[in-house]
Amino acid sequence: MRTPWYAALPILALAVYGTLLLVARSLTYHPWKYPRGSWEAQAWLGAVDVWLRTDDGVRLHAWWVPASESPLATLFVHGNGGNLTHRLGHILAIREAGSSVLMLDYRGYGRSEGWPTEAGLYRDADAAYRHLQELGYPPDRIVLHGESLGTAVAVELASRRPCAGMILEAPFPSAGDVAWRVLPLVGPLVARGFGSKQRIAGFQRPLLVIHGTRDEVIPFEFGRQVYDAAPGPKWFWAVEGAGHNDLLQVAGATYRARLQEFYRRIQP
Repeated sequence: MRTPWYAALPILALAVYGTLLLVARSLTYHPWKYPRGSWEAQAWLGAVDVWLRTDDGVRLHAWWVPASESPLATLFVHGNGGNLTHRLGHILAIREAGSSVLMLDYRGYGRSEGWPTEAGLYRDADAAYRHLQELGYPPDRIVLHGESLGTAVAVELASRRPCAGMILEAPFPSAGDVAWRVLPLVGPLVARGFGSKQRIAGFQRPLLVIHGTRDEVIPFEFGRQVYDAAPGPKWFWAVEGAGHNDLLQVAGATYRARLQEFYRRIQP
């Protein structure tokens, strides 16, 4: 007895869906594991190795870069590619603007253990936040700073933990919105979560959103949508001519000046 051809359709559909899930995951996370990266920069940067343990038992690595006599500490959660050694410009600018920096590598990135997932990244940020508290920083001295994918991690953390203020570089409403741009109709079926637009509606602290006007990865209007959903106080900085990966270079010294201005506004 022959099996009808249409009996294989559910199996084929599952196979296609599974393939799309794998593709979606590969597009979401691009970790560089140690020793790939500019690890030699640690010495001249003066970064101190920090080892964290998440509440699900994953061992994470971060760099702590103190700014002398600064009352603020920035928890920086980076984008989906590379590792913390690719954010040297951010570390320098934040420190020079007047804040110490805890630069976290998510699970699966750099020297951190594990494999990245949405829930895992949220746990990772929580572990880093707790570490800043253990160092003696109260919530009104902690700044959350997210970049690209890290903006969703920062917003999720801010929905559960108090902070002095939050900075978001190239935020997006949700993973589904980004996926729709890449693969209409099908994309949102396999790329879900990271819902910043809904979560940020409850954020009552000062917010600075930074977005390049020529961002080819996260459209400029996505940053505006996230900004518009926040109740305020808030400020939006459109970096004219900046794409997704050259925002610091295009902004130049103005980047540090904008951070300084924001830090002054949030200090009691």
